[in-house]
Amino acid sequence: MLQRTYKAVCLAITLAVCISGWAQNAEDKKADKNKIAALKPAGAAGTSSSDKDKGATSDAAAISSQSAAGQSKDPLQQYRIGEQDVLVITVWRESELSATVMVRPDGKITLPLVNDVIASGLTTDELKIMLTEKLRPFVNIPQVTVSVREINSRKVFVIGQVAHEGSYRINSNTSVLQVIAEAGGLRDFTNRKGIYVLRQQNGSQTRLSFNYDKVIRGKDDNIQLRPGDTVVVP
Repeated sequence: MLQRTYKAVCLAITLAVCISGWAQNAEDKKADKNKIAALKPAGAAGTSSSDKDKGATSDAAAISSQSAAGQSKDPLQQYRIGEQDVLVITVWRESELSATVMVRPDGKITLPLVNDVIASGLTTDELKIMLTEKLRPFVNIPQVTVSVREINSRKVFVIGQVAHEGSYRINSNTSVLQVIAEAGGLRDFTNRKGIYVLRQQNGSQTRLSFNYDKVIRGKDDNIQLRPGDTVVVP
């Protein structure tokens, strides 16, 4: 009898301890939830999955916009393909589709499968993207490389009272003084104040005056030339 009573007392004590532990655990969890709720920013608790998707889309759009802004460059710093330029088109592991081509007077090049493609006026990156898209129906994940082997489109013409009339290649910084020097300089009795540049702009011809004497004395601007300009030395 005494043993049974002892067992009953132990069982009661054990149950009391367990119940107390469960109650304390519940209180601790409730306190933890309250702390977490207090740490959340206003409105976060009610955010739905659709709101999260919208936020992700907005972030992606912002990143895309920043990337595009970071890639924008000064047009003068990007070479644009022109007529008579020689291009090397390489399609990785597709030697039949790779070729060295010259840009025709109509601004196009011809390649296997894609036929005629406009190249004039594009950068090498822009042409690469265009060719990649055109080759997708024929090549699995086409990898295209475009490079310029010869630059023949950036030319100006010098006529009149210079030692050597003709066409001259230029870069982005070539000026009238420099191209006159390449042409051998001015002849005797040249009208040094009457030199001018003929330039096509927006479908019409523009005449830019150039006073040689003022320019060499630093009193006037030295005109930077553009492809297709004609320097007239009367």
